[in-house]
Amino acid sequence: MSFAFLSALKDPALRISATAMLFFGFAGAATSPYDSIVGIKEMHLGNSAYAVLMFAAAVVNVVASVTMGILADRLGDYRSSILYVSLFGVAGFALVYFAASAPAFVVAKLCLLPVFGALNSLIFANVRAASEAMSSTQLIAVNSTMRATISLAWVAVPGLVGVSLAGSSSMLPAYLWAASAALVCFVLALWFLPPAPASRKDDADANYRMLASLKEVAAPRVLLRVMAIALIFSMLHVNDAVRPLIISLKAGGSVGDIGFIIGIVAFLEIVFILFWGMSDRWMRPVNAIAIGAVLYIAYMALQGLVSETWQAYALTPLSGFAAAAIVSLPITYLQNLIAHRPGLGSSLIAVNIFLSAGLSAVVFAIGTRIGDYGFTSILGGVIGLVGVALLILLDGKRAQADQ
Repeated sequence: MSFAFLSALKDPALRISATAMLFFGFAGAATSPYDSIVGIKEMHLGNSAYAVLMFAAAVVNVVASVTMGILADRLGDYRSSILYVSLFGVAGFALVYFAASAPAFVVAKLCLLPVFGALNSLIFANVRAASEAMSSTQLIAVNSTMRATISLAWVAVPGLVGVSLAGSSSMLPAYLWAASAALVCFVLALWFLPPAPASRKDDADANYRMLASLKEVAAPRVLLRVMAIALIFSMLHVNDAVRPLIISLKAGGSVGDIGFIIGIVAFLEIVFILFWGMSDRWMRPVNAIAIGAVLYIAYMALQGLVSETWQAYALTPLSGFAAAAIVSLPITYLQNLIAHRPGLGSSLIAVNIFLSAGLSAVVFAIGTRIGDYGFTSILGGVIGLVGVALLILLDGKRAQADQ
């Protein structure tokens, strides 16, 4: 943990990358809680139209992340890509705020903001390229620190934006906050972020072209492991959907209880992410991911049995501890699947998020059709268990051989 902090503070590339990641998280934390309110209530899109828009935006995001990763690898320059996608964020959030119309909202959410979402992968790619001399243990610690900054934004920003919007008839000012955060990302990259070392292309340039790069992503060795992580990661999305409903409907909690519980878990994630960042010192990353996932499966099962508000509060330490492993450790694992390509390897983070979100939607639909929200939480844990089994099947023996 101390090494991760010292590296992030001493190395300009890591320090500025961490700061940019914080403001990227700021933009998401400022607007995500209000997207549905703005789209459905203020822009009158309707539930079905909004759902279609969100799915299409997710598709555009994963395509943009993979494409930008491929281009950045080919150019050997991640700083320029960070600059461009930051401007997409400035334009998208500003368009929603200043135009304040349904067409503007659709254009921003479908064409501009999904590209800005690729900034997450690009920052991790830049960190990877700037950290080539680090050991795997050090890289995991640094990546964990980077991911902790997003959780930090989610602890602080929703409350600040909520206070600023108190009494307001519109949630649109949140998008002005987000535009400002995206602008900070642009300024940081333009004036302060040193370029990462030029990538060394040991293979022919043809291997960096779009089709060849997509074949690397689609290779069974890569795709099966991404699917294993997506099955595990889908538990987080299922939990995001069912936790507020379980707290408010099954446990009889209030809106305030939902906010407090989410805030507690986000804070605990920051602390435990740094703990998991050191776990490579005494266990293999695959084992750490599996342990974190099994603990989260236990949390999902226990949450399905919650009937009192205090029980939901009592589960926050387990939730924060296990979630910290799931959100941080797979970053380095996914990058290592295509280790020689920082941009393409980091774009697998976006692919994982897309696949896991789709899986969680299916789990939620099936779970709520044949049972209640508690059953859906348990079903989400079962799907996560399938991911753990697949991960152990693919890499368990190799992890044991390395020990």
